[in-house]
Amino acid sequence: MADDSAARNPPDAQNPYEAGLQRNPANHVALTPLGFLARAAHVYPGRIAWRHGARSADYREFYARTRRLASALVARGIGVGDTVSFMAPNIPAMLEAHYGVPMTGAVLNALNVRLDAPAIAFILDHGEAKILFTDRAFSPVISEALKLCRAKPLVIDIDDTPEEGGDFLGSIEYEAFLEGGDPEYDWRWPADEWEAISLCYTSGTTGNPKGVVLHHRGAYLNAIGNSLTWSLGDAPVYLWTLPMFHCNGWCFTWTITAQGGTHVCLRKVEAAAIFDAVARLGVNRFCGAPIVLNMIVNAPEEARAAFDHRVDVMTAAAPPPAAVIAAMERGGFNVTHVYGLTEVYGPVTVCAWHGEWDSLDIEQQAELKARQGVAYVTLDGLAVMTSGASGSGKPVPADGETIGEVVMRGNTVMKGYLKNRGATEEAFAGGWFHTGDLGVMHGDGYIELKDRAKDIIISGGENISTIEIEDVLYRHEAVLEAAVVGRPDDHWGETPCAFVTLKEGTEASAEELIAHCRDNMAHFKAPKTVVFGTLPKTSTGKVQKFTLRERAAEL
Repeated sequence: MADDSAARNPPDAQNPYEAGLQRNPANHVALTPLGFLARAAHVYPGRIAWRHGARSADYREFYARTRRLASALVARGIGVGDTVSFMAPNIPAMLEAHYGVPMTGAVLNALNVRLDAPAIAFILDHGEAKILFTDRAFSPVISEALKLCRAKPLVIDIDDTPEEGGDFLGSIEYEAFLEGGDPEYDWRWPADEWEAISLCYTSGTTGNPKGVVLHHRGAYLNAIGNSLTWSLGDAPVYLWTLPMFHCNGWCFTWTITAQGGTHVCLRKVEAAAIFDAVARLGVNRFCGAPIVLNMIVNAPEEARAAFDHRVDVMTAAAPPPAAVIAAMERGGFNVTHVYGLTEVYGPVTVCAWHGEWDSLDIEQQAELKARQGVAYVTLDGLAVMTSGASGSGKPVPADGETIGEVVMRGNTVMKGYLKNRGATEEAFAGGWFHTGDLGVMHGDGYIELKDRAKDIIISGGENISTIEIEDVLYRHEAVLEAAVVGRPDDHWGETPCAFVTLKEGTEASAEELIAHCRDNMAHFKAPKTVVFGTLPKTSTGKVQKFTLRERAAEL
């Protein structure tokens, strides 16, 4: 990271702690999580690094494969400032990408596998992807996206599960591409820890997502923060239920390697697969949105498998219902609740536990655990602030009632939004990162979310823009007005609920409008509920979404 401390505080010739004590290669190295893999391969070469079905690799092989990937990318002209995109589920290739791509100085862009073709095309263009690795299972949507985008990346196919089918779109397959690389490749350490390591796209209040640029320093620190916060210890066995495309798997792609742990890959998140991995492979850690917890709690008996060891679960996204947390605890899973955003590398707050809470009953403990908590040790600032021009807000009283915006600052905050200076400056107004989430500060210093200022719906861990849904609804010939809000859902956390006014003399059913949305956007974004009627408005004609939220909650 570029250090401007000298400009702000010029060395004092009279200060003996500055004289002749400059930085040099022996005492100052750029922070990067890439070194975690080199160390693990040196210290634990024969330890299992990843498992994927019947396949596995030890750390010696894992390191060699990432170096092959880096070498093969460099041979194709990839280097500093380039973007390499990956469209794949939680498989070894995606894990290897988190090391092999940045080893070249390039930036990894892990694509959300649930996006539709127009969104993927936008990302490939906006990020200027030079190479696209894509799992065969996604060939239909990728094929369409490539037709829509201006970028013409080199396409490399990943044939991870041939029985799933899918067309080959490129000229070479992933394993063959690796064979052309050097397992002893002398990869590039970042010259500056401020260099970008990944580009993650997040939904905002507009249809097109914003490109979040993350740096090596932040990735290193948040990976360490995960380890400290979760007391990982040596050799955790980690199940990949959390998508690796979600802000680099909340940095656990690097955290687990730092601890010499085993990454257990999982193409599809299903209750039976989770229980099997816990019981048969000794999985003792996994992360996921509340929807994953709900899946486990409500799993049918035939999907369950007995286990006799402690399993720690980290959850975030939409605040998990206390009842779900309590049910998980009764089932043998210890839940840690965290909170964060793509812009801060994933989780950066935790509901840190206090020993005196152990005497409370499970329901009371669950209510406490449902709060978003306090800052990670690697996050330097966390506050709930009143709104104010240019970031001039003040901290709200710690009364658990006064609502303000959650703000953060520190070394685990993004560089900014790619090619969007205005949005970057707005996000960093007043020297804080503004989350857009509304919450309260409790008397014990713990924060608790209450609403989302930007009306973003979090469904199954995915951010959904209400404006994007509204835009699609307005394309239907019978729709006069439309407004979308989140409706509470025990399974998904929230689901989109559309309130629609039809044009006079026209007809349309809820099923028809839902089908219309599914035909024009990613299916998970489409509304699950449609309510017809007149929309409540202010005197200036603005839709009163708070009223609609109340109505949706009562449905």
